[in-house]
Amino acid sequence: MAKDYYATLGVNKNASKEEIKKAYKKLAKQYHPDINKDKDAEQKFKEINEATAVLGDDKKREQYDRFGTADFQGFSGQQGGFDFSGFDFDNIFDMFGGGFSGFGGRGRRKQSRGSDLQYEIEISLEDTALGAKKNIVIPTSVVCTKCQGRGAESESDIHTCSSCRGAGRVTKTSRTPFGMFQQTVICRDCGGEGKEIKNPCPVCDGEGRENKNSRIEVNIPQGVHDGTQLRLSGKGEAGYQGASPGDLYIVIRIKEHEIFERKGNNILCSVPISITQAILGAEIEVPTIGGKVDLDIPKGTQSHTLFKMKGKGLPDLHSARKGDEYVKVIVETPKNLTKKQKDLVIELGKNIKMEKKGFFERVFG
Repeated sequence: MAKDYYATLGVNKNASKEEIKKAYKKLAKQYHPDINKDKDAEQKFKEINEATAVLGDDKKREQYDRFGTADFQGFSGQQGGFDFSGFDFDNIFDMFGGGFSGFGGRGRRKQSRGSDLQYEIEISLEDTALGAKKNIVIPTSVVCTKCQGRGAESESDIHTCSSCRGAGRVTKTSRTPFGMFQQTVICRDCGGEGKEIKNPCPVCDGEGRENKNSRIEVNIPQGVHDGTQLRLSGKGEAGYQGASPGDLYIVIRIKEHEIFERKGNNILCSVPISITQAILGAEIEVPTIGGKVDLDIPKGTQSHTLFKMKGKGLPDLHSARKGDEYVKVIVETPKNLTKKQKDLVIELGKNIKMEKKGFFERVFG
């Protein structure tokens, strides 16, 4: 049965040469054995190239369209077809994309910047108010202590790449069903670094970095919020063979406080007072971030009244301005009264004048 090359490439019989080329590039990348490890991928890849060799050649395509076959003896390249015998399938991505060197395990790792790292740190509300210094230890890659990041055992072991002569890129000319393609690609021998290492450092195996615990001091500024990120430039993972390091991002987490509740730069706390203090008024001590201070409670204060203490809140992260503290007083009702105390309360209740318009009058009119 004759092979349907159009179906193999997924194009119709009127497809232009450009459409065939586009289909070929897409399928070749999809089924290249270095990327696709399915057992049928290699066979599919050969079928794609066989179909392209016929449909990409005007004479072979004409004969195929007329007779359902082509002169396959010409596939050796002697009759102007695509010479598969000398084609390096490993270079297919260099030919069309230029950036896939290293597939198949033959390329070297390109010199690259170190990865960014993220670390969460938990602080108290007091740390937020006053600022703090925290020491952390993180496992990461640091510059190799033996080779100082160069990746070689000594400076004399680093040589200019003989393939690209230090340029890091080479120019390749490849023959395809659509003519000759010239492409500048990353040098496979040096991975684009322009250098070769004859004797890699025995400690880091040529990477220029090693895994260690890194001790870092973190300065926590005043006024940070939960979820604030601090960027420490150059404190991330060390780069490959002396490349620049990544950054470290510190994510702030603020512990719940046993007394204060944060509302932006303001803080809120609840303080109990006795019924006597509420009736007669008093001066009480209340907590603040900076310590205890006195607060005047006027006579006749109702439960859940809010008192504002200006400037006793948290500093703003971007300015010197401080928020306020709001103190909610909770009037506590006494329990387990003696008979004498109960009599006094009853007597007090008889003598206290209610408002002209009582509760039920306000509700029911």
